[in-house]
Amino acid sequence: MKGLLLSLTLGLTLFGLAQEKGTMETARKKLLVVTHTAGFRHGDSIELGEKLIAQIGERSGVFTVDYCRNADEVSKMLTPEFLNEGHYDGVIFLNTTGDIGIPDLQAFLDWLKGGKVFIGIHAAADTYHNRPEYLELVQGQFAYHGQQTKVTAKVEKPDHPAVAHLAPEWAVFDEIYLFKENNRRNVTVLLSLDRHPDDGTPNANKEGDYLLAWCREYGKGRMFYTALGHRLDVWESPEYQQHLLGGIQWALRLVERVEPRREN
Repeated sequence: MKGLLLSLTLGLTLFGLAQEKGTMETARKKLLVVTHTAGFRHGDSIELGEKLIAQIGERSGVFTVDYCRNADEVSKMLTPEFLNEGHYDGVIFLNTTGDIGIPDLQAFLDWLKGGKVFIGIHAAADTYHNRPEYLELVQGQFAYHGQQTKVTAKVEKPDHPAVAHLAPEWAVFDEIYLFKENNRRNVTVLLSLDRHPDDGTPNANKEGDYLLAWCREYGKGRMFYTALGHRLDVWESPEYQQHLLGGIQWALRLVERVEPRREN
């Protein structure tokens, strides 16, 4: 009898663990990583970024990913019908460029506004220059960049999950994007520069207000954008990976705020 009870107890325990694991798997969010380009292609950073985003999702237990990599897949996958059937919670535009060929861009944007998330990385701001409705989503249109350089980014919202792990000033070496407009009034700025990057261009080192990362509500959905993400060593850094994870968690409404890093 004792043996039977032990077996039943063990069986129920294993069943419970299996149920818990299944619930955790079901609870994970599902994101579609879009890497198709119709302009310049950041080949190395796209390849590494695809792999690392999947690892970030797996390691954190927050999300899983699928991929949309070419024009045929964009035509098929970036429609509300496909996205809803696939139960996607949002998309990540990883260094997309140009007019990537979304069949009905407004329908796609309306899907986002219905409560989904948009994560834009680096060249996502170099996408759809000819479509004001996309630029209104991102709130940043790539203008130019100079040579890669080290900048000191100022953390503007230290309790935001995308930047709370950083010191008040974050030194990072990357290709720094400059934008056609400063849309500070429309977004929550997370990272900024108080002077132009020392990148060899005529405005180098001039004082100003230059945005690097921001987020905003988008209808019932949310968007998060970071201009960083060109260099492979940036992608490989724990600080940048946590920057992405925190932005994704905020956009998915999983974490609203965290305790900021405290200096010793």
